[in-house]
Amino acid sequence: MDSDYGVPRELSEVQKKRALYQPELPPCLQGTTVRVVYGDAAIAADPAGAHVISHAFPHTYGQPLAHFLRKTAVVPDAKVISEHLAVRVGIVFCGRQSPGGHNVVWGLYEAIKAHNQNSKLIGFLGGSDGLLAQRTLEITDEVLASYKNQGGYDMLGRTKDQIRTTEQVNGAMASCQALKLDALVIIGGVTSNTDAAQLAETFAEAKCATKVVGVPVTLNGDLKNQFVETTVGFDTICKVNAQLISNMCTDALSAEKYYYFIRLMGRKASHVALECALQSHPNMVILGEEVAASKLTIFDITKQICDAVQARAEKDKNHGVILIPEGLVESIPELYALLQEIHGLHGQGVSVENISSQLSPWASALFEFLPPFIRKQLLLHPESDDSAQLSQIETEKLLAQLVETEMNRRLKEGTYKGKKFNAICHFFGYQARGALPSKFDCDYAYVLGHVCYHIIAAGLNGYMATVTNLKSPVNKWRCGAAPISSMMTVKRWSRGPSATQIGKPAVHMASVDLKGKAYEVLRQNSSSFLLEDVYRNPGPLQFEGPGADSKPISLCVEDQDYMGRIKKLQEYLEKVKSIVKPGCSQDVLKAALSAMSSVTETLNIMTSSSTGQTL
Repeated sequence: MDSDYGVPRELSEVQKKRALYQPELPPCLQGTTVRVVYGDAAIAADPAGAHVISHAFPHTYGQPLAHFLRKTAVVPDAKVISEHLAVRVGIVFCGRQSPGGHNVVWGLYEAIKAHNQNSKLIGFLGGSDGLLAQRTLEITDEVLASYKNQGGYDMLGRTKDQIRTTEQVNGAMASCQALKLDALVIIGGVTSNTDAAQLAETFAEAKCATKVVGVPVTLNGDLKNQFVETTVGFDTICKVNAQLISNMCTDALSAEKYYYFIRLMGRKASHVALECALQSHPNMVILGEEVAASKLTIFDITKQICDAVQARAEKDKNHGVILIPEGLVESIPELYALLQEIHGLHGQGVSVENISSQLSPWASALFEFLPPFIRKQLLLHPESDDSAQLSQIETEKLLAQLVETEMNRRLKEGTYKGKKFNAICHFFGYQARGALPSKFDCDYAYVLGHVCYHIIAAGLNGYMATVTNLKSPVNKWRCGAAPISSMMTVKRWSRGPSATQIGKPAVHMASVDLKGKAYEVLRQNSSSFLLEDVYRNPGPLQFEGPGADSKPISLCVEDQDYMGRIKKLQEYLEKVKSIVKPGCSQDVLKAALSAMSSVTETLNIMTSSSTGQTL
């Protein structure tokens, strides 16, 4: 065992109390019998890319949804698994750490031991690097003791490297075969679960016995689709950040002379910024999705903020708090185009020192306009997924500087009557990643760990563990599994005047839905947030007492439970089949035909309007 991993932690009194908390299991996961019923084959969320996805994943695309049932459920077609052989399961943290990850390990460990004491859970040390190098640690009660309900990934360590090359995929398969693993569980976000799908497909094609299971764990909240309502870690990150933001709001209100520009982590999507705004009520939040949809330039955004500052000054308010997602820079059209040129030159091997001299005339003009600190940050080498190093680009400082310049101009011209503009900038990023997880994230992660065992017991490969109806109490959560390939889209993009590229299928990175209910709540309150200081402080993260059972606002306001509705639809269809049989009355048959004709016509119109095709 590597000496840096799995060592007992020194726990504070609060951590010791946390470690004693035992998460609850929904009824469908209780007991030692696994009951599973299968639905129809799951199709890709992107119908236009379905052919490409099915071609890339011939062995794992089109698999059925799986629903796990409680003991009292009476479903004729359910598969009941009561005999459980000893299994060897590997588990690995991939991607950036997210609060709650340790509870996935704990939940899986307790599940496999409850079903067969001889089963073993083997953790890979140092993420995907440890998987390839076969560096392992057997998970035991002693190892887990000081990591239950705690933050970080330090029990096993992690990596943000992808398992993407043929050599890496084959190396992972070799490790699983050498260790005789029945299953490999990959904990991570969009990229890591895309890797899990590729591993599952490759393993199936090679007839490798190891099944691959993915778990949705990422603080960004962007692994979100009809099967996954939210991810482990998102609730914690938002609660921790919301309190910090609220502290800034109170400070601004007290000093009455500062504008706080706060940049929040979350990668390309603005889910964290939206949720934090709903929790803390800052004066403004600029969502990347809004900027992209309206094609706002950096100057448009600057004017928006300046107009807001001026409107507040007219109400004798010379302070405020503005939230900015870290992915904003890639949503601003001219900055994104500039980044694309820079990354293209990186790809051609042009040195950082020479890039600025090889930019096109318009890009060069924009580059020279920007402050030196931003120029340096834009020149950083892109990430492995070709995106900018968003955490390193201080968009909040750029906006603060542009706003200050414009407000000074207005002050000089006499069009602005307020006090001199003062800005303070912050980046809330790494502070929250290692936070103690919220009670919701502890419960959710633990339950997902148990779901992973159910998936393994059912012999499924290429699936993601899912829990839906999350806004309800735990005893009403619905557990199941969905093929990872059904969550994929095919990204298409172009670079340069003639180069067009079609990307490989990947798990879809969800952006904020500008037609969704969470965004609607923000828009309904944006005027009062802007002009009235209705700051709200949710307080520090609680594990018991008031606020302990709160969940993300963006989760609670949405009308989700997709898996539950799919299951209900199947039940209705089965009832129709049982009633409308040869020999039924003419009236029953006519009623059924009339209803089905109407439903089919409506669905055909809805489907064709979104895909351009007809059923």
